Amino acid sequence: MTRIAQIRPLAPGLHFVATPIGTARDITLRALDVLASADVIAAEDTRTTRHLMDLHGVALGDRRLVSYHDHNGAAVRPGLLAMMAAGKSVAYASDAGTPLVADPGFALARDAIAAGIAVTGAPGPSAVMAALMIAGLPTDRFMFAGFLPPTQSARRKVLCELGPIPATLVFFESAKRLLPTLRDIGAMLGAERQIAVCRELTKRFEEVRRGSAGEVAEHYVKTPPKGEVVILIDRSHARASAEEMQAALRTALAHQSVKDAARTVSDALGLARRDVYQAALNMEKDE
Repeated sequence: MTRIAQIRPLAPGLHFVATPIGTARDITLRALDVLASADVIAAEDTRTTRHLMDLHGVALGDRRLVSYHDHNGAAVRPGLLAMMAAGKSVAYASDAGTPLVADPGFALARDAIAAGIAVTGAPGPSAVMAALMIAGLPTDRFMFAGFLPPTQSARRKVLCELGPIPATLVFFESAKRLLPTLRDIGAMLGAERQIAVCRELTKRFEEVRRGSAGEVAEHYVKTPPKGEVVILIDRSHARASAEEMQAALRTALAHQSVKDAARTVSDALGLARRDVYQAALNMEKDE
C-alpha cells in the first residue's frame, strides 16, 4: 500500500533532504513530508528529484523546482536565501544520498547559517554508511575523505598521509579510476592491506569485493568494474617501532597524565596498553 505524503505547514528556513542512492523505496517518510510541504524545492538534479517525487505520489503543483548544483550555485544561492529570509521554506535534495556529503549543499548551508536562517535536515540514505554496514571492516572509528585525486602523484600523496590514521578510511571513486587507485593503495600502503570495494550499493547489481589490496586489484583486472564505487581501507595493523612509541609518548605527556598518555598512544599505534604505560613511567622517571 502506497503511503501518501502529509502536507503540513513547514517552518521557514532551509530543509535538507537525503534521497535514495539507488532503490527508490529507501526514502524516509519524513523526507516525503518535507518534499510535499516545502514552499520551494531546490535540487542538484531536478529531473532526478521530479522523478522521485512522481514515484512516491508527491505533487509539485505550482511550486518552484530550482536547479542548484556546483556550476550555478553562486548565481542561484542569493535568490534561495532571499526566499528563506522572506519566510519561505526551501527544501534541498541532493542527486543521491545525504546533502553535504560530497555534494554542493555546503555553501548553501554556510550562507544560510551566517544569515541567521534556520537549517534542519531529514536524514536518510548515505553511500558512506551503507558501505560501512556491509564491508566487514571496523566501524568504531572511520574517516570519510571524499574522492581521491585523479592524478597518480596526488593520489599517492593523500594515501601516504592518511594511511597511518587508526581508522577505517572511506573514499568515493569512479569505476574508470578504480584499478589505478587499487594499485596505488597496494604500492603506498602494502599489497596485504585489507580493503573492501562496494559497488552499485542498494541497486540490482550490488557487489562487495573484500580482501587484500592486491587480491581485489587482480579481480578487477579480469573483471572491469562499472557503476558507483566506495572504497574502504582497514586501519594499519603494523607494529610501531620503539622510537615511534617514544616520540608519540613525548608529545602526549606534554599535556596528559601518564595513564591518559598511555591510553592515547596505545590506541593510536595499536600497541599493548601495559607496555606503553610502563614505557611512559620510565620516561617520567628519567626526566
